[in-house]
This record gives sequence, C-alpha cells and structure tokens, in this order.
Amino acid sequence: MASKEILTKVSKMVPPMLESFHKGQLGRVGVIGGSEDYTGAPYFSAMASAKLGCDMSHVICEPGAGAVIKTYSPNLMVHPYMRQSKNLAQSESLDTVSTEVVSMLSRLHVIVIGPGLGRDKLMQDTCARVIEEARKQNIPFVLDADGLYLAQTRPELVKGCTECILTPNVVEFGRLAKAMNVNVDEGKPEELCSKLAKAFGGVTIIQKGAKDYISNGKFTLVSGGEGGLKRSGGQGDTLTGSLATLLAYRQAYHDKIWDHDGDMDRAETLALAAYGGSAITRECSKLAFKEKGRSLQAGDLTEHVHQAFLNVIGEPTPNL
Repeated sequence: MASKEILTKVSKMVPPMLESFHKGQLGRVGVIGGSEDYTGAPYFSAMASAKLGCDMSHVICEPGAGAVIKTYSPNLMVHPYMRQSKNLAQSESLDTVSTEVVSMLSRLHVIVIGPGLGRDKLMQDTCARVIEEARKQNIPFVLDADGLYLAQTRPELVKGCTECILTPNVVEFGRLAKAMNVNVDEGKPEELCSKLAKAFGGVTIIQKGAKDYISNGKFTLVSGGEGGLKRSGGQGDTLTGSLATLLAYRQAYHDKIWDHDGDMDRAETLALAAYGGSAITRECSKLAFKEKGRSLQAGDLTEHVHQAFLNVIGEPTPNL
C-alpha cells in the first residue's frame, strides 16, 4: 500500500474539530517517566501529544523531576507520584506508590511509559504494575527508552498484548531480539521486525532508523518519508507523544464520537496510528532540520508538530 493511501486512512480516524465536543474527548494522555537525572524526555513527549491536539496531557513522575517539569510549561498537568528507591519515605512502599499511579489510569485514554524513567528498581517495578493494570483495563500503551528495558527483562508483561507499541532504536531492537532469542543477523529489516513482533505474540513494533519498519507479525508497513539529518537525543520523544495522541484519536474513532461511516477494525487502526506517528515525526524532523541545521535540538521538533500533521495528514473535514 502506498504512503499516500495509508495516510488517507489515518486521516479518517482523526476527529474533525466540532463545537459539540467537550474537554477530554479528543484525548487524555499520560506520560510516565521523569527522574532525578532526566526531565526533558517526558516533557518533549507530553508536549508533542498536546501539540498534535490531545486535550489533556499529563506527566506522572518523581517529585524532583516534577518540580522542574512544571517550570517548562504551564500547559502540562504534572503529578509527582513516582518514587526512586533512595527517595522512598518510611510510610511509602511499592504498593502505596503503584496504587496512586494506577488510580490515574481510569482518567486516561493512552499511556506512554519510559521517557526519562531510568532503571531504578522501584521506578521499574511501579511501571510493571501499571502495565499489568493497563492490560486489564484495555488501555493502549507505548514503551520507549527505559520502558523497553521492562519488555527486555520481563517480556511476559507485554507478550500477546495487541494494544501495545514498542519503539526501539537499532541498539534497543538488538537487545529485545536477544531477550526473545530472535536472530537478527540475517534477513531483511522488515522481516526481522515481523519476526520479533511474532516472538512477542503480536505486539506492534516500530523499529526506528533510516526507514521505520512497523509490524505486528502479521503485516508490516515501511515509513520512509524524508527526515532531518541531525540525530540529537530526544527526537524519539516526539514520536511517543504523537503516537499517544493518534491512539487517543483511534479510541474516539471506535467510540464514534462524531458521525462517520468507517468500519476499520482495531488491529488496522493501531497499525495506522503507528504509521501516522512515524510519518509526522519524520516530517517534523525534516522541518526542524531545514530551519536549524546542525544546531537542531529535540525541543526544536515540538514547535513543528502541528505543521507536520497538516503536511502529512491534513485537517479532516466533518461529514455534513
């Protein structure tokens, strides 16, 4: 299927802007991450989500990160519910911390786990419980960065979950493949992506690179739109935030919150959200690089998210 045809399908699950909608219907996204060492990544992810049109973007992080992230933007809702092991109070435990984080899930359409998370055991254990509960509640989730470490070390958390997207770069892809005993030394990239998706029981994988390979093991898409040439850290956070908003739009599509005659199934719309997120991020990188050149930083992508959306998907028009 050609890129233009795929993106036309993506546009069909994007809600038009209608007066009848109320706050929250066009997406409530939660980014879980942000630790003592890393405060930028969850901000970039949540802001990409917001700039793509999500109504409510939340960051769930540890208190030290929360105080900093709140100064980046008043547009994000920041919840300092996570804890690193060394900062755990005597009255707190994995149970109390995870219960507070899990209690937020009923307010969210989609969660992103991993930006700025780190590998602290308590942070990782808390996210493991969040994943278990998200699966019970059928809430789609995206794993990136140190969220992928959970899929690598505890693959049973995501195995067989068809509402999950993993977004590894080439190094992370290799680690995941090794954990699942998948040989990635031979074969075409799209075949290897499919092979790993099958090993994980049908999760969707976006293997990031010169081209992005997207597969759930049954069918594979290749996103090869032009991107920028600068590989600064943090650009993957624009991808996770974009994916989250498109997954929220996907839910709105299936809930039929506007009048449309679409009949795409959930497997197809998840693949379309993955492709759309990749296409928007690549276009975003291209636009930012054209403006900034070698000085480009992750934050430069944020201001181009909306224009990238207009360029590759376009503003949908309501059925009249």
